[in-house]
Amino acid sequence: MRSSEEAELCFPQLPNSSCRKTVNPSSISMLMYVTLSSISLLTVTLNMLVIISISHFKQLHTPTNFLLLSLAVSDFFVGFLMIFQLLLIDGCWYLGDLVCILYNFFDYIITSASVETIVLISIDCYVAVCDPFQYPTKVTHRRVCVCVLLCWLFSFLCVFIVMKENLGQVGKYNSCLGECVVVFDKIAGFIDILFFFIGPVTIIVVLYVRVFVVAVSQIRAMRSRVTVITVQGSVTVTVRKSELKSARTLGAVGVAFLICLCPYFCLTLTGQGTQLGASSIAFVLFYLNSVLNPLIYALFYPWFRKSVKFIFTLQILNSGVCNLWLWSHYGSL
Repeated sequence: MRSSEEAELCFPQLPNSSCRKTVNPSSISMLMYVTLSSISLLTVTLNMLVIISISHFKQLHTPTNFLLLSLAVSDFFVGFLMIFQLLLIDGCWYLGDLVCILYNFFDYIITSASVETIVLISIDCYVAVCDPFQYPTKVTHRRVCVCVLLCWLFSFLCVFIVMKENLGQVGKYNSCLGECVVVFDKIAGFIDILFFFIGPVTIIVVLYVRVFVVAVSQIRAMRSRVTVITVQGSVTVTVRKSELKSARTLGAVGVAFLICLCPYFCLTLTGQGTQLGASSIAFVLFYLNSVLNPLIYALFYPWFRKSVKFIFTLQILNSGVCNLWLWSHYGSL
């Protein structure tokens, strides 16, 4: 029978080099297991529904939905990689140094791509509301696909630069067996904070404030039937109801992003670390963002609710369903 000291070690058979477990009350550990497991399962399931819906139904192949598809893919993998965080509840990493580095590397790429995709979504929302007449020519399928590809490549490049020291020698910064540590130097930390927190948050806030101001003015214009004189003549200031509804939905996605990710990055900025025990609330909020996005779609988008119904009733397996119209007119989007 092991002694109490051995029971507190990650690797009791190596008492001289093993890390110690994080001792938490059993109720707290169980709560964290249940919470993270539930968030992981919901994140994977709901984002898979979004991926299947947009990929399968041709009517959903719009520029905006391609951005939502990219976000759903990154959120799906966030939920999948959350499984590895369950291993760290007791403070021990049992999968070795190589898996530790690979996990952190892909985790940073995925979360970074998610942040950059939110920026693209805010730009899409801005153009749709602030320049609706030029939107079809400015935001095309080709341009959106190129932007999404560049977004993922940019995330990969930045994460590679940030983590190059850790990739060069795995386990370099581990002080004992059972530890999974990634350390950034000052330059790498600056790149991480600038491109994946300060920069994106600034862009998102500025664009959504602008969208809100313009949307309110346009709604007032529609209600009062204001006519604006332009160079080409007299045109009525109108924004389709679907565009304003879509902007409201994308705005909700942006607000959810800010609420969920800001506490986590603020703790990182203050040097309090990202360990689960040190910032559990911010940590859970960080991952909760990935499950909130599809819930927002379900709340605001009729096409998502209808496509989910087709998936669960297996009608999606019928031939020709991919060409089925999920709404009677564009305005119901």
